[in-house]
Amino acid sequence: MELSTVWRSTRPPFHHRRLGIHPTLLDAARHNPLGVWLARIISSWLNGDTALPGHLGLGSQAFAALMRYHFPGITLPNPLLDGRTTPDPQRAPERESLIELLRAHCVLGYPDAEWMARIVAEGCLGEDHLWQDLGLWAREDLSSLLQHAFTPLASRNVNDMKWKKFFYKQLCEAAEISLCQAPSCDACRDYDRCFGPER
Repeated sequence: MELSTVWRSTRPPFHHRRLGIHPTLLDAARHNPLGVWLARIISSWLNGDTALPGHLGLGSQAFAALMRYHFPGITLPNPLLDGRTTPDPQRAPERESLIELLRAHCVLGYPDAEWMARIVAEGCLGEDHLWQDLGLWAREDLSSLLQHAFTPLASRNVNDMKWKKFFYKQLCEAAEISLCQAPSCDACRDYDRCFGPER
């Protein structure tokens, strides 16, 4: 019978909250690259520090499968999973377009490709920078994750455009829609909103 480690949040002081279950998840993931990023996402999510809905937007069965696959032996208490928000049904078309874009450029095998496409798409529906809405710890974490999992797509972002803006720009270009009024990015008054460092 497989032993199971159950973790319960004690809501530590803010400067320790990023850790939470993170060391336990990281150990269980055996430091495989995707597990490292997922450990950060899940620990932030459990602390309420992401925009991700319940079960990371995967649904209960897929989330349980992800946990078994990447974090064997770790069981999260159900109240934490059930108490999260649900995906916004009014944004379903937007969500599905993002999932399709990400899935089409994912270099991971199944089922990781499906899980990560859905998780990143859900993060895109948040209101902050994507790395924050996913619960990652820095924009560099996000860039590394996207280069690892969605290499062909991430490699197109040669000018370091902010990731959400970049993904939506890809959708607009595919639909032959242009939201920009300036003749080029350099001439656009919103240039600083799309490019440059995120704080």
